[in-house]
Amino acid sequence: MSEVLARWNKLPQEDAAREILPCCGSETWAAGMASKRPIQDELSLMETSDTVWRGLSESDWLEAFGSHPRIGESRAEADSVAQSSAWSEQEQQKAASADEAMKLALKWGNREYEQKFGRIFIVCATGKSASEIMEILRRRLHNDAAAELQQAAEEQRQIMQLRLKKWIAG
Repeated sequence: MSEVLARWNKLPQEDAAREILPCCGSETWAAGMASKRPIQDELSLMETSDTVWRGLSESDWLEAFGSHPRIGESRAEADSVAQSSAWSEQEQQKAASADEAMKLALKWGNREYEQKFGRIFIVCATGKSASEIMEILRRRLHNDAAAELQQAAEEQRQIMQLRLKKWIAG
């Protein structure tokens, strides 16, 4: 068992939820994760996260989405914890190096997405260039609301998996 998990398993419920919250952004998810302790290893952590995530309501998913900055921005609209902001910056590192024209295209694409779906565009940006993200955004603008909610939830799940691995590594 990793040192992080061993320590986390011993924390009081509220402290454990608060510590894991930056991995997702949904307080219900964080409380659910804390209630599933003890968690013995990374594989169990990932499986538990997926189970808790899939059992959440749409409003819990939207809370998680709101903890992210827009692609190309560094701050989320909702108050997000410093660790979550730092991870978002790392995840968008490749996209952040785009030229001004691509950054502007992303900004307008974000606006179009928000007008259509009423929330920010969520994509697992790690390792993706701005042009790759723009292509994904354009493709997802063709989704209906239900399909897009499921796609956004899957992207959030992938982000959580990456963040849990960073968190457990200390």
